[in-house]
Amino acid sequence: MSSFINYRNESSVNVSDACLKDNITFYKIVVNVGTVQWSVSHRYSDFVELHDKLVVDHGVAKDLLPPKKVIRNKTPKFVEQRREALNDYLKNVFNYLRLTMPSIFSHFLDFHLYDIFFLLQDLAKKLYLEGDKLLQTEKTHKFSLMELHAIRERYKMACPPTEKQDQMYDFSHILDFCSQVSSLSIEGSYEKLGTSNIIPNDLQIDLIPFKTLTDLRILGVPMACIQSVGSLRDSLISLSVHIASVETLNEFLLVDVLHKDPSSLADVVIWKKLSTINFATNNITDVDWGIKLVPKLQKLNVSSNRLSELCDISCLHELRVLNLSMNRFSLCQNWHAKIGNIVKIDLSQNKIETLQGFSKLYSLESLDLSCNVITDVEEVQHICNLPCLEYLWLTANPVASTIDYRVKVIEQFNSRMTEICLDNEKASEKELDTSRVLQALRIVKEGKTPSFLQNTNCSHSYNKS
Repeated sequence: MSSFINYRNESSVNVSDACLKDNITFYKIVVNVGTVQWSVSHRYSDFVELHDKLVVDHGVAKDLLPPKKVIRNKTPKFVEQRREALNDYLKNVFNYLRLTMPSIFSHFLDFHLYDIFFLLQDLAKKLYLEGDKLLQTEKTHKFSLMELHAIRERYKMACPPTEKQDQMYDFSHILDFCSQVSSLSIEGSYEKLGTSNIIPNDLQIDLIPFKTLTDLRILGVPMACIQSVGSLRDSLISLSVHIASVETLNEFLLVDVLHKDPSSLADVVIWKKLSTINFATNNITDVDWGIKLVPKLQKLNVSSNRLSELCDISCLHELRVLNLSMNRFSLCQNWHAKIGNIVKIDLSQNKIETLQGFSKLYSLESLDLSCNVITDVEEVQHICNLPCLEYLWLTANPVASTIDYRVKVIEQFNSRMTEICLDNEKASEKELDTSRVLQALRIVKEGKTPSFLQNTNCSHSYNKS
């Protein structure tokens, strides 16, 4: 990102080319500020409009702009002559206004899109005029990486001079807004920004200005770009990090901790209020020990990663919802010893063959095992005695294509068969009747007496008058 304040003497403008678009000639201006470069295109009438304002407000010589020509102004020779004349004009004006760089001129050259100081001027004005309304109406405020990087860099600068002292452009409006934002969204990119050579994901950002942030959403931003995460440990409640190539939760939870040794970490690195973590669509292979730094965690989503095993997270006593869909799980052994009082588990789109590992999750209410490789309907026996289970998904497993699949599953829940919602649908009366018949046949086959015959009394007594 450019910093004209710091690179005034290493900055230049050049009208490098002319092209015809919709029968209108546009002149391409290349702007260089240090190592940063971008381009902007304007027609001749734009130059005229700019020049008129610069003459009136900033003392630019009136006859400096090349004159307008009505006849044969589209010929290649004339266009090239005008390009050269506009190039000389722009260079002269740029050198003349280099120290003050008035707003009208900086906007003409797109400094407000690519330069730290001018971008912040526009942002400050916007927040001065609309900040209170945005805080009241927005659920989540979205800052670009450019804006966040500019805020970070502005901290390092001495107060730069402006063309006029105007309260609207004061940096304090930005800091005040940031200190009140409760929900923030940041989106990254590896594509060059606009016509510049700036890649947003190469920029560093700092989260220190956000004093009351409770919700943070990061999309496609590498963790190496983010600094001062520790300032959020006392306030953050919900965290989402997507498509950031994260390989471990510690990349964020401990991003600002130099020595990541569990034995050396004190209470100061505990995330005191964080209750929801969503790290879906990354490259996580292990839910590591850092998760213990989030004792208030209630919901954990690590879907679409590379997990094949679950570590011991039983220390998370408030964890209720666990989303492990689209990973690489095949065996889920003794999960009752790993996850405590879990209520909802999503393991859809994995490679699970057996339900044995879920047999002692007595608080489980919802289990999604759709799109796995369960083949035997008798696997349901492992979970049919879970007292709280109400929702079960087995669709898109091989077992779901067998004859009377729903009836055979529902039947195994015995007296609770009316309570079970299988594949998002409760049993119909017909399915319940068939299930009861299958249940009776099963009991007889086992040499027992069906429940509806157990209380039948075959002896009769008569009252004698």
